[in-house]
Order: sequence, then C-alpha cells, then structure tokens
Amino acid sequence: MPFITAANQSILVGGTAFAYRDLGPKSAVPLILLNHWGAALDDFDPRIVDGLARTRRVLAIDYRGVGGSGGTAPLTVAQMADDVISLIAALEFTSVDLLGFSLGGFVAQDIALKNPALVRRLILTGTGPAGGVGIAKVGAVSWPLMLKGLLTLRDPKFHLFFTTTANGRRAATDFLQRLKERRKDRDKRPTPSAFLRQLKAIKAWGKQLPQNLGGLQIPTLVVNGDSDIMVPTVNSIDLANRIPYAQLIIYEDAGHGAIFQNYADFVSKAQAFLDS
Repeated sequence: MPFITAANQSILVGGTAFAYRDLGPKSAVPLILLNHWGAALDDFDPRIVDGLARTRRVLAIDYRGVGGSGGTAPLTVAQMADDVISLIAALEFTSVDLLGFSLGGFVAQDIALKNPALVRRLILTGTGPAGGVGIAKVGAVSWPLMLKGLLTLRDPKFHLFFTTTANGRRAATDFLQRLKERRKDRDKRPTPSAFLRQLKAIKAWGKQLPQNLGGLQIPTLVVNGDSDIMVPTVNSIDLANRIPYAQLIIYEDAGHGAIFQNYADFVSKAQAFLDS
C-alpha cells in the first residue's frame, strides 16, 4: 500500500492519542520518520516514504499537538524526544532506525543520546546540533520568505526548502505537487499555536549548550544541500565531524529540502546505509 493511501492510525500514549501511518513489510527493525517544523503526516514526501518502505517497515508520525495527534505541542525538543520514546514503547518496538528531517533531526539526536540502546541506525537530514550556527535565527530567516509565499500564492516551502536556480525551482514545483497526491483522509493542518510553540522549541535548541555527540556510538548518515538557509549547511558538516564515523552527503545546488530534490539518489543511499 503506498503512502498516499495508507490508513491513518492512532495509539494512546499516556492518555494522549498519537497519529501515525504504518507501511511496508514487517521488518525486524522499523524506521521511524520525524518531520520538520509545522509538518503533519501529509508533509512527508511520498516518494521517499514509498522508496524506503519497499524493503522495510516505515512509520510516519505526528508530534504531540500536531495534525491528528492530541495534546499540546511541546515547547522543547527534549519533550518531543520523550514523547517519541514513549510512542516507540507503546508500539512495543525494542530497536528502531530513525530518520529526522530539520526539527525531526533535533528530536532524533536527543532520542539517540537519551536512549542509545533503542536506536540502531540514525539518519540526520537538513538539521544541526544543539547550539548550532544560525538555528536560533530560523524565525528571522523564515518569516520574510513565508510572507513572500503568501504574496506569490506559493507554499512557503518553495522558497524555504529549495535554491532559486532553475534546477531548484523545478524541484520545488515537483515536490509540492507530490504533497498533493493524497486525495482522501488527509491529515489536519497544524494550528497556528502549535506552529509557534514548535518555533520556540527550535529557538531553545539553537541556544542550548552543545551535547556530547562524540560519545554517540550509533552508525549515522548526515545529509544536506550545499545552500541550506534554514539550518545552515555548516551544521551538517559539524554533525559529521562530531559524531564518530558519521557519513556525510552534501548535494550540490540544493537547499534545506535536498533530500526531496534528490529523492531517488537519497532513497538508494539511505537503503544502503540502513542495510549495512
């Protein structure tokens, strides 16, 4: 079953319902997808989800207070990580792979540091470490481009996730069309309150003291574009340098959404990494 027709599911965790979609063969170690600021289930790229789900079980989730999940959106990355750890326990998984994009990459790092025995493989995309360069300024960078999106009647991700080159614009258009492919049972959009609470969590992460990534002994793949304006690319290089034996992929002429622009290559490299 492809991602655009996968059933919306829900599980109670500590009295709060968490929404998710579950697809792919029931592999021994599932892959949990953790998405970006202001994202619900329908903001996951169906080409990436379907590509990865060809060979493994993949679960896309909504954070607390976002989309189909109940409760109030947390104000810290640490609280989001605790929620995901509790969700994984409720699903009765004892070992998982994590793929975190942007905010999801912050959450994935915190999970891996809090519970390293739980995480088998870690993929960090379009993201950076606590206290990373420019992360606390993501709002200042994003608001003008969000306004530009409103004025040009374009989804803000067109401007935020992709370069302004012909290649970047084409990739942006294609990506945004893919996000519209699901016609029925679409997830609820995040509320303005949840959106702003997540922004506070991102700013707090950007101001947080660095974590001990040098003690992380989990195989890690770090991916970004060479022109990320939301979480500057230097942060991906920093992650790869600080996490022992991490692999680094930097796509040329690509921004924050490099994995969407290069989805076929990314899926191939992510599969190889997860299977290694």
